[in-house]
Amino acid sequence: MRLPPAIFLIGPTASGKTALACEIATRYPCDIISVDSAQVFCDMDIGTAKPDAEMQAQFPHRLINLITPEARYSAARFCTDALREMAATTAKGRIPLLVGGTMLYVKALREGLADLPDADPALRAAIDLEAAVKGWPALHAELAQTDPETAARLKPADAQRIQRAIEIIRLTGQTMSSLLAAQKKSVPAYHFLTLALVPENRSELHRRIATRFDTMLGQGLVDEVVMLRQKYQLDAQLPSMRCVGYRQTWEMLEGQIPKSELRDRGIFATRQFAKRQLTWLKSMPDLIIYDPLAVDITANVLASVDGHIRQQ
Repeated sequence: MRLPPAIFLIGPTASGKTALACEIATRYPCDIISVDSAQVFCDMDIGTAKPDAEMQAQFPHRLINLITPEARYSAARFCTDALREMAATTAKGRIPLLVGGTMLYVKALREGLADLPDADPALRAAIDLEAAVKGWPALHAELAQTDPETAARLKPADAQRIQRAIEIIRLTGQTMSSLLAAQKKSVPAYHFLTLALVPENRSELHRRIATRFDTMLGQGLVDEVVMLRQKYQLDAQLPSMRCVGYRQTWEMLEGQIPKSELRDRGIFATRQFAKRQLTWLKSMPDLIIYDPLAVDITANVLASVDGHIRQQ
């Protein structure tokens, strides 16, 4: 049996994914599924460049506005949610079009995800307390004694991943490296086409990033963060407030940076984020790469989609 088709359209921030996705969805029977770890948060619209009501009405985006900014989302939950939406789309005779730049989610869905235990808030809090006393480098050294393979790929200051590795050992009695090696990864039963937007001219991407951040500031990013702080119980360590743009705005509102530096810091952080996204792309196999700045980008992408669909 032939596998049903599915399409990924991925790339760094400000590379033009949304416009291209809408072109694809106009020409072909595709349903757009967001692959964006920031757009899952309700009320975080401006800083995440979330599709507005008009665009949503014409091109509904699934997997946005799922949780409040107080909550946490994971790659495992994304895979569960995405596979549910993909199955529903396929059942209607349509094609899942997965669009976004959260490369961890892309990798997890394309390659499968190991079945690791869910997070334990109480245990994480206890580990955080230990880190406050000893420091994360000390916990990293302890991890090196029990799970040297995992510790070797983590930096001593990588708090989030060190915490997770220690949490898994204390929850299961097994190391993360052994679980990853032993667990069978389930790859979705789809015939994937993965289109990656990789700009050759980084200076033009940087210009787009600056323009986009200026637009966000003009649309009221600061007011949005003020509203979020009033509406929800937030702190600076929550994933929602660590998103690019939100973190810098939070720091400005807390008086940690002057208002005059917000724009430059936000643009710099976004450029660094784009650089990390591009690094992820370099390590991913089976990509069809396009320069989003090329004049014939739309025609070339549509030709790839057309060929993929005709193969089915």
